[in-house]
Amino acid sequence: MGCSVSTSSRSACSSGSRGEAVSPLCFEIGFCGTKRTKRTFSDHVITLQNLPSVPNRIFTNGKSRTSCIFTQQGRKGINQDAMIVWEDFMSEDVTFCGVFDGHGPQGHLVARKVRDALPLKLLSSMHSYQSRQNGSGGACLKGNLKKSDGSPEDRLNCLWKETFMKSYKAMDKELRSHPNLDCFCSGSTAVTIVKQGPNLFMGYIGDSRAIMGSKDSNGSMVAIQLTVDLKPDLPREAERIKKCKGRVFALQDEPEVPRVWLPFDDAPGLAMARAFGDFCLKEYGVISIPEFSHRLLTERDQFIVLASDGVWDVLSNEEVVEIVSLAPTRSSAARILVDSAAREWKLKYPTSKMDDCAVVCLFLDGKMDTESDYEEQGLSSATVQSNHSCNAIETDDGQKTELYLPRNFTVRSSEESDSYGRVAAEFEGNVDAVSTEDQNWSGLEGVTRVNSLVQLPRFSEERPNP
Repeated sequence: MGCSVSTSSRSACSSGSRGEAVSPLCFEIGFCGTKRTKRTFSDHVITLQNLPSVPNRIFTNGKSRTSCIFTQQGRKGINQDAMIVWEDFMSEDVTFCGVFDGHGPQGHLVARKVRDALPLKLLSSMHSYQSRQNGSGGACLKGNLKKSDGSPEDRLNCLWKETFMKSYKAMDKELRSHPNLDCFCSGSTAVTIVKQGPNLFMGYIGDSRAIMGSKDSNGSMVAIQLTVDLKPDLPREAERIKKCKGRVFALQDEPEVPRVWLPFDDAPGLAMARAFGDFCLKEYGVISIPEFSHRLLTERDQFIVLASDGVWDVLSNEEVVEIVSLAPTRSSAARILVDSAAREWKLKYPTSKMDDCAVVCLFLDGKMDTESDYEEQGLSSATVQSNHSCNAIETDDGQKTELYLPRNFTVRSSEESDSYGRVAAEFEGNVDAVSTEDQNWSGLEGVTRVNSLVQLPRFSEERPNP
């Protein structure tokens, strides 16, 4: 069941002198009244099957024209994080970025499914809107328009909000009915952004986070948090969950980690209030409706960092901005940030098993490293590229994922974790450096503070009345 974007028509922001149809909403960054020369999102048919061949789309460790991405497996089993940067997403000067942190027995599959399908749903929603509006009168709307009275930008903002809402809803609906993916006790976070000219549109659920590095009036770098970690103890989230008969509390030995529990069982203990999947909790207050926000970028804004909670658990926003801004090359920033998080896990939680980490660094001036930058650092471009490469393996969902030499961390000993149960987790492939103990490591074992789920629910035929 693939998602596709049909492209039978071509839209343009065109001159009236030629009598051509004028689209009421133009997604190109250009000028109305000039002939279209740039590619738009409706110039191609995109399906899940041909995603690997789509240009300017990266989802494994590496770099693009304006970004670098990196992920590293933790010590709890298979890497359940996924990430993506898709440049020229709808048209030139439009970029989509996302980080997805899976949890539960099939969390890695859920995260990758969302990574692949959610952008297509955004494209499809935008294309449907453009098709409905094609031929009707209206102003041409572009991403480089500033706010004004009766602002076209406000219309663009409303359109993107509706698009994010519909796409997230459709994504969760697809997961619920997926024939080969059990999302009852598995799910994923999502933090997604669309950069269209100077406009930044954000939709997110769960506790993955986006921040921005910007310069203040003195030229010093400052960290600006763009999203909110949607934890169960946020007043609005907790109120909704409790109204739906769900329970919110933290375990005694981890009072700083609020979790969502079923009304009739001390499970699953989900450490977030919104997520894709997790259908065992959807009747009890957990939702997949995203928070949406819009920001107008300025020349002071330097870069955006999206990352899973494996990074934010050990590094502050300010530390992340400092690490990225001081990276010797832009293309190495994501890898250096993940390495820094790994070191912090070892220092702050020496008895912990490190969580998976995934990072996207998007540089807002549209520039990456040049050959001279590498030469100044004593590196060749081939050396830098090799730092981003690794041996990829095929997973059971047909995608490729990378395995890395794991770090030696854990937050709670296995003896202390027996009471939380075990769910078998198999590695997809073999890594010589991984011990037998690590190969049997489950995402529900170890110190629960780094786990999104504590244990799977044990349903019986008779449930106490809520």
